[in-house]
Amino acid sequence: MLVFLGLLTSFLSFLYVTAPSIRKFFAGGVCGTNMQLPGKVVVITGANTGIGKETARELARRGARVYIACRDVLKGESAASEIRADTKNSQVLVRKLDLSDTKSIRAFAEGFRAEEKQLHILINNAGVMMCPYSKTADGFETHLGVNHLGHFLLTHLLLGQLKESAPARVVNLSSVVHHAGKIRFHDLQGEKSYNRSFAYCHSKLANVLFTRELAKRLRGTGVTTYAVHPGIVRSELVRHSFLLCLLWQLFSPFLKTAREGAQTSLHCALAEGLEPLSGKYFSDCKKTWVSPRARNNKTAERLWNVSCELLGIQWE
Repeated sequence: MLVFLGLLTSFLSFLYVTAPSIRKFFAGGVCGTNMQLPGKVVVITGANTGIGKETARELARRGARVYIACRDVLKGESAASEIRADTKNSQVLVRKLDLSDTKSIRAFAEGFRAEEKQLHILINNAGVMMCPYSKTADGFETHLGVNHLGHFLLTHLLLGQLKESAPARVVNLSSVVHHAGKIRFHDLQGEKSYNRSFAYCHSKLANVLFTRELAKRLRGTGVTTYAVHPGIVRSELVRHSFLLCLLWQLFSPFLKTAREGAQTSLHCALAEGLEPLSGKYFSDCKKTWVSPRARNNKTAERLWNVSCELLGIQWE
């Protein structure tokens, strides 16, 4: 036992000594474009913290008018104030958006359309992870309702402005865990069986399928869309899991920072020449492979139609 503890201690010590080099290796790609964004309008959901906040900071630094769309307006205002001071860009604005309530989504979209005629970049960044079983205000399972249906509806409501502003882009944050996901059409709301880890995986697969189908339907409009895996990032997303919080603390030296996690979102929002790759999935600032389920066009179309039915909407 003493020998084992000694070896374990030595191994952990070695890991922590080499942590900077290891983390640098896993930090991933960097958005290399120098594109500036004066006069451009951006909406980022969940940008009051984490990856979204760092994405907002960089886009504000490039001169865009950035809307932080978040549920907690006080946290949003705190983030916006910090970003305005850091970037010297006064056009960082906060608006209330609760993706778990379609009334809030519609109110946000209505208010935004009254304020802005154009929208050049929409980044569907917000999300929940590993929540205990619960439902949204509209009766949707929380992961499905927030991570997929909320952004599905928001994109639908803002699509007119995106088309008017073409070339425009929609970036949907997904995750590598979509590989473990499955669209369970017989039990979308998790009422028959529920596992909060898999519920998150299912919703991330839905993000990739939504991106795939959206790209198909937007061909020729000048609006393109991309799904993104940001990497394993130190963020508040794991707050609903004690075990993951513990692991995140233990292995934090090896995880991406929020700024590093924002790089692929920025790449897909800004990089020149990505139009032919609309609908694809990106990680570390490059296109990468998706699960076989994420390539299933029939599943993507069926999920699209079911989502429209659940939300009571019709896409043009």
